[in-house]
Amino acid sequence: MDNFILTEKSGNVLTITLNRPEKLNAWNAPMRDMLIEAFAAAEADDDVRVIILTGAGDRAFGAGQDLSESKSFDADRAEVWMGEWKKLYACLRDSSKPIIAALNGVAAGSAFQVALLCDLRVGHPGVRMGQPEILSGIPTVTGNWIMRGMIGIARTIDLTFTGRMLDASEAYDWGLISRLVDEDQVMAASMELARDLATRPPVAMRLNRQRIREITQEGYDDAMQAGIRFQLEAYGTGEPQRMMEEFFAKRAKA
Repeated sequence: MDNFILTEKSGNVLTITLNRPEKLNAWNAPMRDMLIEAFAAAEADDDVRVIILTGAGDRAFGAGQDLSESKSFDADRAEVWMGEWKKLYACLRDSSKPIIAALNGVAAGSAFQVALLCDLRVGHPGVRMGQPEILSGIPTVTGNWIMRGMIGIARTIDLTFTGRMLDASEAYDWGLISRLVDEDQVMAASMELARDLATRPPVAMRLNRQRIREITQEGYDDAMQAGIRFQLEAYGTGEPQRMMEEFFAKRAKA
């Protein structure tokens, strides 16, 4: 079996690495399942106090959904797909331990959403972040909910409708990158931050995360339910499938 997820523990810090660098760490179903298992194991390990999530290679934290998988979805598969995302997002939201995203390149689409569900994000000047799902004919639903709480409705509309990617400077100014460091210092800075957080009282940390989850739960539940409804309609029209086929056709000619 491919090791789409790598884990390494250093003291009280567990680093989870998305490991499909040849695909810019884009998600497929096996990778999501392995990531869910890694978060569950981390939650059960009392020695783990902080989690760092990063991507293999130097090009991408994650490119989002692997379009070679989703281009063949029908409406029913799209509904199952949303259930898979709900399980993964719940792992991040329900964790009793803080999660740091070490951004080593592009964070796009669902990988952008996962980065925003982490508590803190460390990036470098070459990082680009955004929600380009509309360019593949995929409606943004959970992304709208995540972004609005962090950057407001006007900026959420900007990113959702245009599909444009933010450079690191703009993302930092908007508060989407918490720490901006040199490229070769991302992991070191993430580990330094993680070790600092690991010294915080664990009960207070757990309760802080629990309270943040509670005050955002209503919007999250609505986004998950709406996601099923909107993906069913979108995939039922065939528009996402056509857009993704066009993308692959253009890439083949390039």
